[in-house]
Amino acid sequence: MTINSYISYMNKLASIFLCLLVLASCSKVQDEPEYIVQVSLGSWHSPDYSAGRIIDRIDSVSNLINVKKVIIGWSLDKDIYREVGEYLHSKDISMLLWLPVFAETEEVCENTLAVDLWGNVPGNYDLTEGEGFRFNCPSDPGNAANVIALYDNCFSDCGFDGVFLDRIRTQSFVSGVGGVLGCGCPVCRELFAAEGVDLEEVAEAWDSKGDAFLSVEGYSPETGFRFVDPLAAEYFKVKGHVVSGAVASVADALRSRGLEVGMDLYAPFMSVFVGQDYSILSQHADFIKPMLYRMTFAPAGMGFEYDLLRKAVPEATGYPEFKMDLGFLESQLDAMAPYPCAKYPGIEINYREGVAPTTPDYVKESLGAVMDHHFNGAVLSWNIMEAPDSHVACLGKSGN
Repeated sequence: MTINSYISYMNKLASIFLCLLVLASCSKVQDEPEYIVQVSLGSWHSPDYSAGRIIDRIDSVSNLINVKKVIIGWSLDKDIYREVGEYLHSKDISMLLWLPVFAETEEVCENTLAVDLWGNVPGNYDLTEGEGFRFNCPSDPGNAANVIALYDNCFSDCGFDGVFLDRIRTQSFVSGVGGVLGCGCPVCRELFAAEGVDLEEVAEAWDSKGDAFLSVEGYSPETGFRFVDPLAAEYFKVKGHVVSGAVASVADALRSRGLEVGMDLYAPFMSVFVGQDYSILSQHADFIKPMLYRMTFAPAGMGFEYDLLRKAVPEATGYPEFKMDLGFLESQLDAMAPYPCAKYPGIEINYREGVAPTTPDYVKESLGAVMDHHFNGAVLSWNIMEAPDSHVACLGKSGN
């Protein structure tokens, strides 16, 4: 063998070896999904856990699964974040502030409340202390400015790598039709009118047609619900522009500060009703977390929200029967696939009798579907501090 042929032979071997390394790396990514975990501290003024307890829990969980980010909030206790952040950064784990935008801020910000198209404030859904789901107007520039100021004044010196935006929507059917047909304040009326929708006409159409105003011709993951009434279709289209545009401005302001931005989103099939336009939001987020909760009987639970829709408009036609099974989860994963940012679907791993009766098998089934779609990983929702160990251990790293 000549020296030239030997060199050529060795170059080929090196190329083959490099290809094998790349394939092994890809296989590892698929075998070891990236996890984002959430730490719910409770209300603004009384954190439920000490920094030491949080660190011990994350340390324990990290021995089982590949934790890449921790979403934590929304207490005002800076010392917790600083201590936890120092630990996380030593482990090369990012720390994101869990920040509510259009709800739950009344204790720390001045807000303008959202109203429905008839000027009424939709009712709350009081799940727990600090979770009243009381929504503010998404279009009032003062509301958005106050949220940005909240970050700057209370959290900017705590070592956060990013911000996870929650409550970036209007009220849902938990407040009946009035929760969805809003906001109808003067600011929102001007924004809708600028896109050709008169909210007074929308209110009159509902008053005259009732449930039929929200009838649909069907549903597909590609198109979502297809409304029979052209005005209803146009209303929800523009609502997506108005609400998501407001969210985009908040996200852009935070990203301009060098922060990663994640977004908490309703499942694709229900997002149209709360003003979340994935095509807009995904362009202003580093990652999205659609809440694909099949076993949560509370706000954002897919079956829970859909049942409320059908109860709110029982005479509306065209809404199919959805069984919250693996096939339906697959349809929602298909629906979110086209969008450009990173995708970490939310899987509930907490257990609460009557609210989230999850099991390890359910958690594993959900994660398997996520990874079959070749997404980045998953957000383990909604509080790793209270998640059963069995629900985490079943996702353990290969070889453990």
